[in-house]
Formats: sequence, C-alpha cells, structure tokens
Amino acid sequence: MPRSPSSGRRRAALLGGALALVGSAVLLLVTVPGDADRNAASTFGTYRPEPTFTDRVTESFYLPMRDGTRLAIRLDRPAVHGSAAPGEFPVLWQHSLSIDRKPEDGAGPKTGGIQTIPELTDHGYVVAQVARRGNGQSFGARRGYNDRIEAADAYEVTEWLAAQSWSSGDVGIYGCSNTGDAAMHALTVRPPHLKAVLAGCFSWDKYDAWRPGGISAQWGFGPSRTVEQDLANRPVDGDEGKVLLRQAAIEHQESTPLAQMWRGMPHRDDFSPLVGSRFWSEGSAGSYADQIRSSGVPVYVVGGWHDELRGQGIATVLNVPGSRLLIGPWKHCENAGFGLVEEAHRFFDQHLKDLDTGIEREPRIHYATPRSDAADATGLEWKTAETWPPSGTAPKPTALGGDGVLGSNAPGSRTIAVNPSLECPEDPGSGSTIQPCHIPGSGTSWTGPVLDRDVELTGTPVADLTVRVNRSDADVFAYLEDVAPDGSTTVITEGRQQVSLRAEHRAPYALPAGVPWHRAYAADADPVAPGESARLHFAMLPTSYQVRAGHRVQITVTGYDPRETGVLPDAAGSRIDVLGGSIVDLPERGA
Repeated sequence: MPRSPSSGRRRAALLGGALALVGSAVLLLVTVPGDADRNAASTFGTYRPEPTFTDRVTESFYLPMRDGTRLAIRLDRPAVHGSAAPGEFPVLWQHSLSIDRKPEDGAGPKTGGIQTIPELTDHGYVVAQVARRGNGQSFGARRGYNDRIEAADAYEVTEWLAAQSWSSGDVGIYGCSNTGDAAMHALTVRPPHLKAVLAGCFSWDKYDAWRPGGISAQWGFGPSRTVEQDLANRPVDGDEGKVLLRQAAIEHQESTPLAQMWRGMPHRDDFSPLVGSRFWSEGSAGSYADQIRSSGVPVYVVGGWHDELRGQGIATVLNVPGSRLLIGPWKHCENAGFGLVEEAHRFFDQHLKDLDTGIEREPRIHYATPRSDAADATGLEWKTAETWPPSGTAPKPTALGGDGVLGSNAPGSRTIAVNPSLECPEDPGSGSTIQPCHIPGSGTSWTGPVLDRDVELTGTPVADLTVRVNRSDADVFAYLEDVAPDGSTTVITEGRQQVSLRAEHRAPYALPAGVPWHRAYAADADPVAPGESARLHFAMLPTSYQVRAGHRVQITVTGYDPRETGVLPDAAGSRIDVLGGSIVDLPERGA
C-alpha cells in the first residue's frame, strides 16, 4: 500500500550517510548499462541513451490530502520480469485533469511530446499522473483554475512522492497547457524535494494571457463536464464498478463555472465573488515570482510560434534567472519534427540524476525560424541565444501610409468598417490550437514592396496607431502578414487592444525592451467620445519568421477577429479610422 504523506522516510538530503543506507540500490541507478555513454550523447536534440528497463508496472489509487480530499494517482514504475524493479528512482509527475493522459486534458497530442514522458520508466524514472481535485477521478470541487488550493496539493504530492521507498527523493514536475500552469504553481510553494520543472504553453500572467489587450481570448475557459462525461474516465484500481468515480463526479458539479468567472472579470483588478479573490492575480504564476526565483529550481520552458501563450513563456525566461527556452514553429503543446521527450529526458537526467548531459554548457534559448515555404521544424536550423530578443535584432519603425503602402508616409487615413459576421475563408481550427486568419475585405491593409532578399523578423512587433472611432469603444486587431507571389496571405503574428483600456503603465515584471504594457484596472477604463482620436500602443505576440525573397510584408488592421469570444455589443456597423502618423516597429534581424 502507498504510504501516507506523514509516513515513510523524509529525505532532507540524499548525500553522505544516506548513500550508505541504500547502497546497492544507488549503484543500480549510477552504473546501469548506457549511463557511461551519456556524456557522449548529450547534444541538443540527439539525447538517446540506451534504455535500462524494458518493462513497467502500473497501479492507480487514491491519496488523501490535508483536508481529506482524495486525489487519484496513476503510478508507472520500472519493472523486471513483470515486477517493480528494486531500488530508488527519481520521480516525474504531472498535475493533470485526469490520470488517463487524454488529449482533452490539455496534455498535447496523443503522440510525442508531453504524452510520452511516462516512457521514461525505461530509463529508470517513476512517473506519476495526478488528477487535480475536482477533476477526472479525483474527489472534491475545483475552486478556481491553478489556484492556491491546487498549489498546496502539489506541495503535498511532491513530498509524498519523495518519501516513498521506491523514490530517490529527487522529484521533477512537467506539463503543458493547464498542466504547464500547474507545474509552475507547484514551484511557487517550493516543495523541498522539487528539483526541476519542465513547463510548456502556460501563463506567466493570466490576465495578459486570457485577456490580451483587454479583449477576451478565444480559449481558456477550462473544464466543465457533466457527471456522465466524468464517468467515461477509467476508474482507479479496485473501483471497477465506478462507485467511487461516481461519488467524485457528483462532487465535481460543485466546481466554479470557469467561463462565468473569467467573463465576470474584464479588468485586471476585478474581484470574483465566485472564488473570493482577485483571481487574475491569484492564478498567475508571476504573482509569486520571488518565490520561484528564490527556489533556485531550474525551469525549462517550451513554446511554439503558433501558440498564443508564447509571449508568456518568453516573459518567464526573462524573469526567472537560469531558466531555459525551447520554441519552434508549433501550435499549442505540439512539437512536430523535434524529439521533445528526448530533450526532457536530457534536462531531467541533468538535474535529477546529476548526470552531465551538456545542457548546462549551452545557451539558454534554442529557437527555430520557419520560412515562408516551410510549415514545421523538419530540416530547420536551430539557433541559440542567451536572452530575448537575440542580439542583432532592432526595431524598424515602418510607417502606415494613407495610400496603403507599408513604409509610405503618404498623408491620409484608412477606414475600417467593422463586420462581426465575417468568417475565416479556411478552417482555423478550434480550442487552444485555433489560428488567426486573413479575411479578404475585413479591415484595411498596408502592403510592402516585393522583397529582393530574405528578411528575418525575430522579436516582438509593436503597433503604434492613432485611431478615431465613431463609438465610445472598439476592439482593434493588428496582423503582421506574409503575402506570397500568388497573393495568398499567411498571418505571421497578431496583437489586439481595446480602445478604452489603452492607458500604458510600467510592467510589474520584465518584458523585452520597448514592449508596452497596459495595467487595465477598472480605474483605467477611459472610453472615447465618438470622433475623438486616441493613441493605441500595443505589442503583437513575439515571433521568429523568415519572409522569402519574392514575397511581401503586410500589416492588416481590423475591428473584429472571428475567434473573438466577447464582441462589443455595438461593434456591428462601427467605423475605425487609422490616421496618419501610425507606425509599426518591425523586429528585423541582421538588417
């Protein structure tokens, strides 16, 4: 039977005399076949040591928390001839929405990446999946989403995993999307035995992620499932009749309706009576930046240029000394063309097994720059940097002329007629992987000349627009685009800003140089008089992209995005004029 959180050996340190206590079990970890060759196979993207086990055993059970709420745990352990291998192993775990690792739990695609980390049992790791309270097979109700209750649970789970007889006491946590957020929140409470965190596609600041520019995002409303949907989960061992699963599913119905909570907080300092806090702050890992930094725990951030949380990952790297970043041309929690589990293995071997994998001698940031004619990371060159943006990048102020030419200073304005009924000409996807699209006839565009050379745009484009609206408020969207010789248009990156929340303030956390920040408190709301001009200074999401020779760079500004979930009630038929003097800073590299 698993030990209770208060039983078992507590390992304050696993050095000196402690090694003598476990003797041969430690030798099993440090002298297993293949370990001697790991230094030679330690380069980025090619870390593939030989497996030391070919079998695993799995069990699932309930673990009571401090208040008696039972969390479901699935445990995968290395095995020999069908039985759990003797010895003590480092532990990896994910704080998920179920113990089944389903794609809808926010852990990524079924193949590759985060979903395959449990295969590291082959390399001498115990791997656990823990359903967060109020979710999956676990009991209780979900109060918020990555709140302080979940963080306290993560502390208890981490320390329980460290105390078990099969554990070396060194624990790592991983996750992507909501489980990436959960991994970062586990770090905020500084469990003594947490040694490494790998987190992808999460939010450093929840308001800036969920309501960029004050405009509701098109995803992120979290789980809201019926009893019948929860009963589709696989029960823990011994509950084949789903008696306990049904009890847990009924308790879940008392969970906070997350969509209602998010929509009830249009401003960063709004108080939610549903959870009894200013939840944008409570639910942000960045609110506990001092605790994260003081922990000294290494953090590896994973992101994608087609994921809307990429700026959050970059903010984390800028605010957590020693953290690392891997980012390629991927959507949310995807990693096509790259062995993410191998890189995770390298990272955890370095910090949980104390093996020299070479990772600490490499620059902090690896990124790939997709081209106009390449859709994924296959065959792309991986570049390195020590900070973001990389050296050699400079903002290039580019005028938006009245003649619709990018870079022109021609006088005049351009008018946008807002039409919320327009849709993307092609399927943009759905949920967290939905993509921005160019809609012909929506908004107004400024198109540059045909390029006579390849141009790399790496960094954060910043829009500085002067607009005039015939309403008291408007949502404004700006897109940086690539126009191919055949006229097809690809959105490279985009940004958004609500006119009434345009006031700029000093950011409470580090951002790339020159990137504006909007506090968006209720007191900052400043509607305009119809016909009054206003300055909108806002960042697009960071990018790295190569526009090929023969293509053209384009900026499009609209008053509506079909992915938008909170369209202003009087948006239809409104008019937005983009006035002369408006510019966009393009992050051109090596110009």
